[in-house]
Amino acid sequence: MSRFSKNFVRRANRVRYKTRIKSFGKPRLSVFRSERHIYAQIIDDTCGKTLCAASTVDKNLRGGGGASNCDAAARVGTLLAGRAIDAGIKEVVFDRGGYSYHGRVKALADGARSGGLLF
Repeated sequence: MSRFSKNFVRRANRVRYKTRIKSFGKPRLSVFRSERHIYAQIIDDTCGKTLCAASTVDKNLRGGGGASNCDAAARVGTLLAGRAIDAGIKEVVFDRGGYSYHGRVKALADGARSGGLLF
């Protein structure tokens, strides 16, 4: 049995379907949120490969003690944006999965926007 509820999976599939319709060949910024960490990756759906990724367990983001989870998510967003721009990616489609656009997910998106990604 999945750790996600049936409604979460339905919502995630609906969001992913809508982002694929709007994407027109753009890579997808996918977010996974656990209780302690947040992970983000940019995926090219045409070939099914991850182009770049960042998370709170990265060595570059370790040791930021005292910061809130939203601050850590914003740093993940800026780190991912920097890696994406280095890889030649400037425009993506944001896939929030089944999570609501609030809190850590919103902070990650704002961090990615401030880092230079367009979506």
